[in-house]
Amino acid sequence: MGIRGLMSFVEDHSNEFFTDLKVRDTKIVIDGYALFHRLCFNSNLELRYGGDYDSFADVVQKFFESLFACNICPYVVLDGGCDISDKKLKTLKDRAREKIQMAHSLSVGGGGYVCPLLIREVFIQVLIKLQVCFVQCFSEADRDIMTLANHWNCPVLSSDSDFCIFDLKTGFCPLNSFQWRNVSTIKGTGDCYIPAKCFSIDALCRHFSNMNKALLPLFAVLCGNDHINLPIMDTFLSKVRLPLGATSSKGRRHHRVLGLLNWLSHFANPTEALDNVLKYLPKKDRENVKEILCCSMEEYQQSQVKLQDFFQYGTYACPAALNLDLPEWVLVALAKGQLSPFISDALVLRRTILHTQVENMQQPNAHRISLPIRQIIYGLLLNASPHLENVSWNALPSQPPAFSEVERINKNIKTSIVNAVELPKDYSDLSKLTELSLAKRQILLLETLKVKQTILEPIPSSLKLLVSVSCYWLQHTEAKAKLHHLQALLLGMLMGPLHVIINSPDKEDLREDGARMLYEEFQRVKEQTRPGTRLDLDTAHIFCQWQCCLQMGMYLNQLLSAPLPEPDLTRLYSGSLVHGLCRQLLTSTSVESLLSMCPEAKQLYEHLFNATRSYASAELFLPKGKSNSKKKRQKKQGTSWSKNRVGTTSDTKCWYEGSNRFGLLTVENLEEHIELSELE
Repeated sequence: MGIRGLMSFVEDHSNEFFTDLKVRDTKIVIDGYALFHRLCFNSNLELRYGGDYDSFADVVQKFFESLFACNICPYVVLDGGCDISDKKLKTLKDRAREKIQMAHSLSVGGGGYVCPLLIREVFIQVLIKLQVCFVQCFSEADRDIMTLANHWNCPVLSSDSDFCIFDLKTGFCPLNSFQWRNVSTIKGTGDCYIPAKCFSIDALCRHFSNMNKALLPLFAVLCGNDHINLPIMDTFLSKVRLPLGATSSKGRRHHRVLGLLNWLSHFANPTEALDNVLKYLPKKDRENVKEILCCSMEEYQQSQVKLQDFFQYGTYACPAALNLDLPEWVLVALAKGQLSPFISDALVLRRTILHTQVENMQQPNAHRISLPIRQIIYGLLLNASPHLENVSWNALPSQPPAFSEVERINKNIKTSIVNAVELPKDYSDLSKLTELSLAKRQILLLETLKVKQTILEPIPSSLKLLVSVSCYWLQHTEAKAKLHHLQALLLGMLMGPLHVIINSPDKEDLREDGARMLYEEFQRVKEQTRPGTRLDLDTAHIFCQWQCCLQMGMYLNQLLSAPLPEPDLTRLYSGSLVHGLCRQLLTSTSVESLLSMCPEAKQLYEHLFNATRSYASAELFLPKGKSNSKKKRQKKQGTSWSKNRVGTTSDTKCWYEGSNRFGLLTVENLEEHIELSELE
């Protein structure tokens, strides 16, 4: 949620509403959504290239290491999907539009803040590695966070201004004043602590004539939050004379916040204040508005969910979820973060939101390429619960069941209707999906990705899903990938295995020196990409499409209970590295020269390239620009270039396999092969 203008108001009065805190030797409940956004946007990370997930993972790890050093025990609580009322849809659409504008700004060299597509998945993977306790709520987490913190009598860490309204026993620490990078030591003891500031709701109420803190939820809904935006409230605000108190530049800046708090402080309780609000409204609207306001105020009351039971016993009971009668395994997987909120939204609302990346806004949105995967996901979710079957969504009885998707079109959003794929009977009952054999679940995954199992046999298990997704990506003409894109992507996938070799406990591992040299070379390429480098929009769009394929491939794999191992995303895609490698491969560097220092990496690369090349079109192996020129010449001459110059499509692949079997040549060398073939 979030109350407009409140956080900046209380921060402007920091000395009055906040106390200094030395955080140590305590539990702390962390708003996971707020944390991963804060760490992503405030750690000098590159945001234009689709995510430097390795750098982000390092920042997350350092954050929690600071907590561990101070004997702080973190419990991370993540938002889930939207609840069945879908009351935040307008807010979510507004944010989607804002994200499109920021993504466009980043794409043309401006500023902006757009989370990379898989940032949430990377964050969860780091939590699992560090054994940090976390839970994913069924819907929005704020009330559950407040209830858990009060149960444990510990502070909340967030950046959400709603925590200025919740009655928290131990207070709320804003992330922007939580100095985790500046761990300090208590003199004479050696004990570590993190300097922070703690907001006091009691101090806020004292400042406003000792107002009743029970009035604050009414203040929140009158001021406007993510759940309520009633135009008729402007009628109230235009008629009531809001007392500003002592005027100042700060007072003028926060006219509505200051005025409402001063006005509400004159009332003894919420009932009296609400009655006075309704007096300013037309009689015909009063009952309806009262019901909406009261319902919205409930969002600030204690939650019925007991997260302490999840952290202690592993049981998660959410009344809203239980009322939907969803399969037990789905509820457990959602709570453990093994299924994404995307699945929850599709399941409960039959509506999903496709997040925009830093892509080419003049092209169709990057998510179009993964539509067939999403249709399979929707097909698996069709028969989830009898309680959902009676809800009428978008499809007419005679039509296939439909889902709606909020997606980018140009620089705006639209809602598209997508039909689910009706699957064979074996896959038609979500409650029994986990009972299917591994073979059946794997067959559906690989058939959706259009990949034969045999090509995955030489591939390490940790990379099988990545390779499968890459094969799917190469088969779709929307991607328009070239050889150097594939090469750069596969080279980037070597970072994880290299990291494992370098950090192997066996210090006499003879592979370590070569692996370290290659790893350091990749780091140099990555660093050279960052400062002021112009973004190649077409390349960015191609890699955005690959990430969309990976995202939906992972979601389908999760829904099928991981017939392929989930890849470690923290070391397998770095946007700055992959974009930098693309530039080098187009100019001076060859794959062969890069990999010559590490035979193990070269061998793995060859396995990856062999698996993916058979799914690529022959056009992929033509240098940039050659494809279009050949098409133009073909049209002009009225003959088939492929037949006159190289032979059939399969002949082209044979020529390629002989000349560049593992994609180790530079583009310049490939051009020489093309020119020679033209002269023959």
